[in-house]
Amino acid sequence: MGGHPRRSDVLLRSRNRRAGSQGYLLAESAGRCRAGWVMRIAYIGPATGTSLHRAQAMERLGHTVILIDPWSWLGRSIWVSRWLYHAGGIGIGPLIEPRIVFEVAQARPDLIWVDQGPFLGKRLIKRLRAFSVPIVNYTIDDPFNGRDGSRFRRYQAALPEYDLLAVVRAPNLAEAQALGARAVIHVYRSADEMAHHPRELTDAQRQRFASEVAFIGTWMPERGPFMAELIKRGVPLSIWGDRWHKAREWPQIAAHWRGPGLYQDEDYAAAIQSAKICLGLLSKGNRDLHTTRSLEIPALGGLLCAERTDEHRAMYEEGIEAVFWNDGAECAEQCMAMLADEPRRKAIAAAGHARALRNGHYNERVMARILQAAMGEHARPAHGSGA
Repeated sequence: MGGHPRRSDVLLRSRNRRAGSQGYLLAESAGRCRAGWVMRIAYIGPATGTSLHRAQAMERLGHTVILIDPWSWLGRSIWVSRWLYHAGGIGIGPLIEPRIVFEVAQARPDLIWVDQGPFLGKRLIKRLRAFSVPIVNYTIDDPFNGRDGSRFRRYQAALPEYDLLAVVRAPNLAEAQALGARAVIHVYRSADEMAHHPRELTDAQRQRFASEVAFIGTWMPERGPFMAELIKRGVPLSIWGDRWHKAREWPQIAAHWRGPGLYQDEDYAAAIQSAKICLGLLSKGNRDLHTTRSLEIPALGGLLCAERTDEHRAMYEEGIEAVFWNDGAECAEQCMAMLADEPRRKAIAAAGHARALRNGHYNERVMARILQAAMGEHARPAHGSGA
């Protein structure tokens, strides 16, 4: 990397203000954070996507967040991705550990937060323990299912060194503890108060993203046949996402593919708000019972049409606040029924948005809960659900 690393900049607060309709949601948890302690948090994670949303949520809670992004130091290429995802980042330690330790020292943290961190190994986390502050790991992936080969090898070895591990799947509680985790807390994924609030769209945005039934997400092997089934049954489908050309069903899907993944918040929000129905698909390899789409779509006022699971049914009343299905045939039936009934479609979308606000599965509340568990309970084993 060359030369001395410079201190990370303190993450800038968002210029935008939270929508007033959502302000009541997190007042209580935010108030407790501010009343109890305002911390300096060394946040080790990507400065993009939902990781950045979580860091910004902590800042909105009143904390100072120093963002340390080792992903950006490695560069973004297909070869780096393969090295990290398929080889588990073998040999990565000397490249990133000294700089991470240096930047954490410069941050003078009261707490260290690792977002995902699949290639941050045991040796590094043990070195970070020398700062004598709680170390928290939050992961939205499923690091125990074996689907991703060696990707989580270093993560699993490091588990006993974290003071608190936050996971989004109930089975991960016991799996993490079996590998020596000191304390584990289960939370639901979360939408973001700033990125996922309904906004006024321009005519150009509505024209660009208008769709009947939208899916925003990456191709996975089980998704190709599912989409082909919907298309066969006449569902007017629009897909935004990466790698769909790899699907065996690409000849059927190609005409419905609208472009690559939507990684800008404004584009993502506009696509959901411009769709009459938004599909929420799960990752079977990740043992999902809900995904971030399950929270983001209703948060943005979209109509969620998702697979029927216990977690989805706990979040939303079926047929009133969202619509669910068990297979492609039922999904197609639900989509066609909703497209033919505009008043009901709009009523369900509005009720789902109201329920999302009541549920409170938003970043500020979820981050506050994890931080309080780390500071208040400080590694006392936690077995509660995020429901």
